[in-house]
Amino acid sequence: MRPDGKRVKNADPMYTVAAYIMDKRVDSMNMITIDIPIDPIKEYINEKRREGINISHMSVVLAAYVRTIKEFPELNRFVVNKKIYQRNELAVGMVVLKPGDMGHGTMSKMYFDENNTIFEVNDIVNKYVEENREAPENNGTEKIIKFLLSVPGVLPLGVGLFKWMDKHGLLPKFIIDMSPFHMSCGITNLASIRTNHIYHHCYEFGTTSVFLAMGNTREVPKRKGENIIFEKCMPIGVTMDERIASGSYFAIAFRKMRTFLRNPRLLEVPPTDEKE
Repeated sequence: MRPDGKRVKNADPMYTVAAYIMDKRVDSMNMITIDIPIDPIKEYINEKRREGINISHMSVVLAAYVRTIKEFPELNRFVVNKKIYQRNELAVGMVVLKPGDMGHGTMSKMYFDENNTIFEVNDIVNKYVEENREAPENNGTEKIIKFLLSVPGVLPLGVGLFKWMDKHGLLPKFIIDMSPFHMSCGITNLASIRTNHIYHHCYEFGTTSVFLAMGNTREVPKRKGENIIFEKCMPIGVTMDERIASGSYFAIAFRKMRTFLRNPRLLEVPPTDEKE
């Protein structure tokens, strides 16, 4: 029993076998670009701003993903040592750039509840960014890095020990909590540094199964009746570990996420238990 997940014993046999055939996360990564119309998000953000509520693009995307995981829990699975686990927490990692230093940042994790509304997600994101900009040295990731670099020779031994312990489910919970490699999803907003979206790798060490990378807005051709129009979209590069769910499951899940992003007002109230 791992401290961060429960073994899935009723997984589809296809994926149980796949975990042995593709025993490394790098073998099983699939990539896709999701183009999200930007105007509905901008309209929503401006509407909330007039109400005195400041919500970022990042918060809207994360709120949509959190709600999607509520409806599609297999997105919150991971594979370690050829075994499939259901994660027992919803942790998202994000790099925060240090003030006045565009070349360096710090990465830690935010923790969400699947029932969070967009306002609760926004509060968590704002607090996370503020804390990591003001005192990045206080987050767990920075502390563990300093420890590994504190004594010559500790780094290779420490990393090797962490990998072995993680593989066998022996890594303590406090180390998992500090690790930026053990998370439900990683996310980055490359548009904030005026960069196009990428397909970010899912780390081999740890439990990251999905990574989202937002990029510069672009115009996407779309047929409307007899005409072709160009719709302004925010592209999100998605990298997925295909061993946790089927392709059709991922497709339906991200289609639902697009629905939330087209109408963020759906995220203002907690989800119900009703299934569509």
